[in-house]
Amino acid sequence: MSTITTKDGIQIFYKDWGPKDAQPIVFHHGWPLSADDWDNQMLFFLSKGYRVVAHDRRGHGRSTQVWDGHDMDHYAADAAVVVEHLDLKNTIHIGHSTGGGEVARYVARHGQPQGRVAKIVLVAAVPPIMLKTEANPGGLPIEVFDGLRKALADNRAQFYLDLPTGPFYGFNRDGVTAIPGVIQNWWRQGMIGGAKAHYDGIKAFSETDFTEDLKIIDVPALVLHGTDDQIVPYADAGPLSAKLLKNGTLKSYEGYPHGMLTTHPDVLNADILAFIKG
Repeated sequence: MSTITTKDGIQIFYKDWGPKDAQPIVFHHGWPLSADDWDNQMLFFLSKGYRVVAHDRRGHGRSTQVWDGHDMDHYAADAAVVVEHLDLKNTIHIGHSTGGGEVARYVARHGQPQGRVAKIVLVAAVPPIMLKTEANPGGLPIEVFDGLRKALADNRAQFYLDLPTGPFYGFNRDGVTAIPGVIQNWWRQGMIGGAKAHYDGIKAFSETDFTEDLKIIDVPALVLHGTDDQIVPYADAGPLSAKLLKNGTLKSYEGYPHGMLTTHPDVLNADILAFIKG
């Protein structure tokens, strides 16, 4: 396996496919998954001539199951280690859900000064902030995230069946047919990762405020969000992020779920490709 070791001794697993002289696309996965969640997109963009890179976040997938450092600052720094190790330049960064937060923090703190970032895409992403606060009255109450933590601690294996079977892909909606392989693949990815990393990750994705990160980013940014996202509700996420970005564009998908990259890959892939080429 290809791994790179961070300054604090964490081995980060990564995939690096395609010609080394092609424009790179770096994919940042959602919670509690792994680089494997990007299989469809990596194959698609590889076939279009791009170099595609994806890594497993610390504590997730095949990366070290360390007990600490499960916060956005470490996530962004780990991503920077991978980018610098591969010496990626003029790069497109695409983040889904928690990965969208990772992209925002990475670009704001590590990407722009070196001129490594060309464009970014945030898909069903957690910024600006998910938690309900005085400054973010449209957010979700802390009890929602406490419930996630309890479900994980009580029976992680069952929780990781319930989430993809229900709201993650919208399989709980009338008229939507669940796809067993998709559910099983979500469960497989989740269970490979570490329980401590996933438990702490809930705080990282729900309580981190990315407002200032978004304001700093000046590269072209495409924000994609489904209106029926039951994990990261549309109104308090995509539209707000697009407004905070200096060069942001929002594209909404009527009725699409949180996991729309998996349920509607043809639509999303085409839109992302058009943005990259534009």
